[in-house]
Amino acid sequence: MRTKGEDDLDIRDAGLGGIWGRYGKQTACILLVVVGLMLLWASVTTVGSGSVGVLTLFGRVTGEVLPEGIHLVNPFKANHEMTVRTQEIKETADVPSQEGLIISMDVSLLMRLASAKAADVYQKVGPDYAEVIVKPSLRSAIREVTAGNTASALWSTARESLAEQIRSQLSSTVEPRGIMLERILLRDVRPPATVRQAIEAKQQADQEAQRMVYVLQKERQEADRKRIEAQGIADFQKIVTQGISEPLLVWKGIEATETLAKSPNTKVIVIGNTRNGLPLILEPGRAP
Repeated sequence: MRTKGEDDLDIRDAGLGGIWGRYGKQTACILLVVVGLMLLWASVTTVGSGSVGVLTLFGRVTGEVLPEGIHLVNPFKANHEMTVRTQEIKETADVPSQEGLIISMDVSLLMRLASAKAADVYQKVGPDYAEVIVKPSLRSAIREVTAGNTASALWSTARESLAEQIRSQLSSTVEPRGIMLERILLRDVRPPATVRQAIEAKQQADQEAQRMVYVLQKERQEADRKRIEAQGIADFQKIVTQGISEPLLVWKGIEATETLAKSPNTKVIVIGNTRNGLPLILEPGRAP
């Protein structure tokens, strides 16, 4: 026979079982949906524009590289973004020339990370690859190239050639590791003070020489102008002299005398005739 306590226990178990049967499945479904949504959310990763994503699983680089955009990945994998945009690295260095002069240079390097090599760079170098590899290699390339060239070549037309030499020297070091070089720019080259003073003195002397050439040319042109002017005057006098005759001079003298005799201020005019000695007396207001 069952006791009253056993009957009460069976009733309670039947009640709990009914409640669990009624609500347990709904709760389990809700939990499964929530967990699924959490896993789905954790599986979605985004890679920003101009970057690639390097995936790691529990700290190990998987070798997978994600392009920019939205991706579904293993939720246990971590995404590490690395930029593949062009970057500028500026470097200021005091380097020796072939003569042993210390030259100050400001150099800019334009470079970018190769997308295909991003996982390898992240694994072997890390995200600070510019500080770890590029900058030390750039300093070394600058010193090696400048030491093989004269100081005058650094601030002459050979600067583009020197920049290309630095790029060639640097590319052999960093490009195999996934870092692509675009261009080397020599922004400024500053020679020592003594050399700078000598250059300025030479430039000043060149400018003074050019000024003297200009002055001499101007004086030569002025001399030519005066010579041409004098020749013109001489030619004019020669032509005028050839055209003047004695009868013309006598006639011009008579015309001048008549004009003077007609002047109201003239009283008596006596003109000596050198040929016959007879003077010509004119009174004002009367024609001869």
